[in-house]
Amino acid sequence: MLRAVHLLEGAAVPVIGVNVGLLGYLTEVEPVDMLQALERFFNGNYSVESRMMLRAEIGDSAYLALNEASLEKREAGHTVRMRVFIDGEMFTTYQADGLIASTPTGSTAYSLSARGPVVSPRHRAVLLTPVSPHMLFDRSLVLDPAERLEIEVIGHRLVDLAIDGQRVATLGEGDRLACGVAAAEALFVRFGPHHFHQVLKAKFGLADR
Repeated sequence: MLRAVHLLEGAAVPVIGVNVGLLGYLTEVEPVDMLQALERFFNGNYSVESRMMLRAEIGDSAYLALNEASLEKREAGHTVRMRVFIDGEMFTTYQADGLIASTPTGSTAYSLSARGPVVSPRHRAVLLTPVSPHMLFDRSLVLDPAERLEIEVIGHRLVDLAIDGQRVATLGEGDRLACGVAAAEALFVRFGPHHFHQVLKAKFGLADR
């Protein structure tokens, strides 16, 4: 699903997700139902769900992310230091293994494994979650989509930038990553009611109590 969205490069084309993996959190149909799903699609019997994406910028380079833009340490056994700015104002300096800027869709991906909050994809927000922070403040931030987020690398240790799990660049001292809401959205085909909390419950094996 992530690869399909990236191949579109922001084009307003709806995607039908077929679960050929394990979790299949973003997918809509199972392989046995694929032909029936295609028939329904070409007959116009479907709806489209839009998902917010991030635009991550380093200098003249820009990337679209459906789940997250993550800055991660390159050297094992060391933390990295990154200074965070919100709307041009310095917030704080993190000493951690990394920082994750994610969308609500990405709140159930890498951000979740770093103990970030689970956010309904109907929301429009930017989440900032530290990875194994070596500091007292270890909470995630949930920012308004209009707030501009910038992260500056401090110190000599290199930091890798990954977009939806794919490494795309390496940042050094003084380099900045800017993140904001992208103008483009990801579009997913739906064939019936799509309740986020029920999908969450089913995919993560949450039992009734």
